[in-house]
Amino acid sequence: MRSLVRKALLAVGLPAVLFAAWWLASAGSTSFYFPPLSEIVAEFGETWTAERWRDDVLPSVARLAAGYAASCAAGVALGLLIGRVRWLFHATEPVLEFARAVPPPVLVPVIMLFAGIGDGMKIAVIVSGCLWPVLLNTVAGVRSVEPVQLDTAAAYRLGRARTLTAVVLPGASPRIVTGMRQALAIGVILMVVSEMFAAQSGLGFAIVQFQRSYAIPAMWSGILLLGCLGAALAALFSCADRAVLHWYHRQRTEEA
Repeated sequence: MRSLVRKALLAVGLPAVLFAAWWLASAGSTSFYFPPLSEIVAEFGETWTAERWRDDVLPSVARLAAGYAASCAAGVALGLLIGRVRWLFHATEPVLEFARAVPPPVLVPVIMLFAGIGDGMKIAVIVSGCLWPVLLNTVAGVRSVEPVQLDTAAAYRLGRARTLTAVVLPGASPRIVTGMRQALAIGVILMVVSEMFAAQSGLGFAIVQFQRSYAIPAMWSGILLLGCLGAALAALFSCADRAVLHWYHRQRTEEA
């Protein structure tokens, strides 16, 4: 319990200090573009009503969830296949490295040509960026499984399916989860980027509308909400990580 309290204080301490510093530093601000934090906080409650949550925040989260889930499923499946088949890995490695180097926002106009301007386009943009960290980390994780473990599985004649579920997946799971964590951060960014193009709802759409109408405190409140959303998703992911990979984290703690 004492350790949990210490971790909670460390996690909350720096954000609280930064928030207090921002509040004090901006208290006397007369800048139109950098209003006092007190004004932004007051605007937060007035702007993000239940109706706006329903019309902008929840659709954004739903599109993020759909794109992220599709990326994780496709990335893990393809990564397991590419990582296990040696010739396929060597054949696809240059293509994967090329595709990973292309910034996903550059693909937004191209995706709009094929997917239109609806939710499908926004989900496709999220997938275009989230897929690569999951896929490449899965491939790396599969290829890092100890050959001794694979030889032992072969000696016991576990079969391909049993070897995959009992040896390969547990061995590659830390790298897979790392890729998923990276993909989540990228997904939040692409969620906002995709909603800045021909959108009618979403967090990105709302922030752009505030900026264009010179509602600067409301714009800053949207940025704060986006940061809080990212922090909440990261915290939820960390909890899931601890639950799924409890054996891995316990092993690292014992080794330390």
